[in-house]
Amino acid sequence: MNQGAQLALGTTLAVAAAAAFGTSSVLQYRANQGIPQERVARPKLLWRLLHRRNWRWSVLLAAAAFGLQAAALTLVPLILVQSVLVTGLLWYVLLLAALERHRPDGPILLESLLCLVGLSAFLLIAAPAANRGRGLDSIQDGAWLAAGLVGAVAGCLLLAARLGGRWRPLPLAAAAGTCYGVTAGLISSLAHTFDDGPVAVLGHWQTYGIVVLGPIGVLLSQNAYQAGPLGAPALATFTVTDPLVSMAVGLLWLDERIRTGTWSLVGELAALGGLVVGVFLLARRAPRANDRAAAARGSPKAVDAGPGESPGAPGGDVTGAGDRERRTGE
Repeated sequence: MNQGAQLALGTTLAVAAAAAFGTSSVLQYRANQGIPQERVARPKLLWRLLHRRNWRWSVLLAAAAFGLQAAALTLVPLILVQSVLVTGLLWYVLLLAALERHRPDGPILLESLLCLVGLSAFLLIAAPAANRGRGLDSIQDGAWLAAGLVGAVAGCLLLAARLGGRWRPLPLAAAAGTCYGVTAGLISSLAHTFDDGPVAVLGHWQTYGIVVLGPIGVLLSQNAYQAGPLGAPALATFTVTDPLVSMAVGLLWLDERIRTGTWSLVGELAALGGLVVGVFLLARRAPRANDRAAAARGSPKAVDAGPGESPGAPGGDVTGAGDRERRTGE
């Protein structure tokens, strides 16, 4: 397969992964509503969530997204894949509008366009290139990465313990995004072993790091969904944190390269700034648009409905059955 075909296929797989992640996030936020809030990082929360049909479906979608992401990482650079995954928030917003049976309003369309322009500009300016070397195979590199991961996650959890109300989900989501970003880096570091079969993959420490970090990231993301009344800010936070962390892993440990001239760096920072602003504007705007649409239908609980929820709307578990399930308990 030539380089152009690899780029096209890898990008397509990354877009599909983003769509699956966005859909899974809608279901995960919905499943967390009505479940007693657990302390951070307690596995009991996952056991409770297993009793929710929405959450079980979300796990299947997340697993499919993870597989698509891993396939994309074998074809194109980590930086490109993780940047494309940012569009998962756009899928989240579009699915929300579809479930509410209304079109996204003007500001949401403009903010979505800002995200896409920022992403496209960054990729065009940075021109990321992969190095299929044996990054992270040394114990020293692995130790430095582990130290950075532990420090970042611990800092986020300490901040979450000090914050309250609407701000607490953000550091929890940042901790989850850090775990996701490092996981993506570990997957990319194993790319040179995939051709040797599954036995070769099992002989590397990165495989076991992925097995440990994956569930920790999922648990922290569920804590973030539980900590606040709205799911979109949490989703926006780990949607941004994930690619930024994975880019850092790619640049520091996997020998990936981006353009580093003065004007290139200025353009890259400006593009990333626009992307981050667009994501957070979307996160702030989406629940307001949801509440407005619900109020227009005369729902008395519009303000209490979370993103992806449609009070009293038909359409199965995604839009209505979960409410009945929450009323009847576990």
